[in-house]
Amino acid sequence: MKIIETTNLTKFYGKNKGIEDVSLSINEGEIFGFIGPNGAGKSTTIRLLLSLIYPTSGQATIFGKDCFKYGHEIRNDIGYLPSEVFYYDKMRVKELLKYSASFYKGDHSKRIIELADIMELDLNRKIDELSYGNKKKVGIVQGLLHQPKLIMLDEPTSGLDPLMQQKFFDLILEENKRGATIFFSSHILGEVQKLCNRVAIIREGHIVKIEDIKTLRNDKHKKVYIKTNKHNLKVFTIDGISNLTQTDGEINFFFNGDINILLSLITKNKVNDVIIEEPTLEEIFMHYYQ
Repeated sequence: MKIIETTNLTKFYGKNKGIEDVSLSINEGEIFGFIGPNGAGKSTTIRLLLSLIYPTSGQATIFGKDCFKYGHEIRNDIGYLPSEVFYYDKMRVKELLKYSASFYKGDHSKRIIELADIMELDLNRKIDELSYGNKKKVGIVQGLLHQPKLIMLDEPTSGLDPLMQQKFFDLILEENKRGATIFFSSHILGEVQKLCNRVAIIREGHIVKIEDIKTLRNDKHKKVYIKTNKHNLKVFTIDGISNLTQTDGEINFFFNGDINILLSLITKNKVNDVIIEEPTLEEIFMHYYQ
């Protein structure tokens, strides 16, 4: 079953582009990464899916239902953690969470205590007494207290220390084992690499790649270092070469293509040394950003 589907989803703010022609398909039970630099369109996409804002054009469905016609109904089964959390300062944490739980059917008091214990959150403190990291913990408990079918996370770990980040990742994996589908938006590659099955890379409001993590690791890109006394970069301006730089007698670049073509080019030129290695996953992502 497709939990999320979008077709040419587009949002303009006046003349300014939020996202354009974003098409995604996310399966039930998947942990799907949505990665891009700040300002790439990640939060806009999430807000559209939650029908917090409305599209300029395009379609989006969650659980097979139109996001914009049935948003109030769909949100009952969604847990959402925004990148920034804002609350009523004078309320105590337990009061806020009790109020949040009242929007969902059933008694969630036991679940609130369980989640607060995992995240080391003091339920008796007032919101205005909390650090940014602790406010983020409140958001995590709030988003998960009703055991939603779909969990949408927008830069969820900002403000959390490394220990809490790991507890949060463990919690999300447990929710996924329970059957929840996870939509995980981040600009931090390591987070996506830890958790996700597939990932979409968004750049300037456009999807530039949708791939599973293993396939991205097996990308044909090679990182090449050539030491040479000749400094003519034009020799290496062929199809498949990108990010070409030269420093102190060394030429560096990425190559994506038939390795035999690259080797033939190298052997035709006077070089002192050659290193060809696999790029890191982060370098592959940066290639798409650029």
